[in-house]
Amino acid sequence: MPTNAAPEIQFEDFLAIDIRVGTVLRAEPFPEARVPAIKLWVDFGGDIGEKKSSAQITAHYSPEGLVGRQVFGVVNFPPRQFGRFMSEVLILGCHDENGGIVLIGPDTPVPDGGRLC
Repeated sequence: MPTNAAPEIQFEDFLAIDIRVGTVLRAEPFPEARVPAIKLWVDFGGDIGEKKSSAQITAHYSPEGLVGRQVFGVVNFPPRQFGRFMSEVLILGCHDENGGIVLIGPDTPVPDGGRLC
């Protein structure tokens, strides 16, 4: 788990990363993944719509517990292939003290598609 701060960037660099909030519509185990993961289908609303992701979040989450949860994701990275599954968005979280990933999201419901500001 890295603890060193990243180099300083300009505000325009931050604006280039499109981080949006979405609601998990569906979640399934991803047993064929090399690292334990869960497949997610997330509704980012409006022009973005539904996107798929493979998330290595099995330390704290089960597929059935994720449906309806709002999460943040980077929606403007290029898609990435994981086995037979195409991940279209990077779901965001933080490592806990044991290296497991804890998802980040709003603590009050907000409209899907809202951009992190």
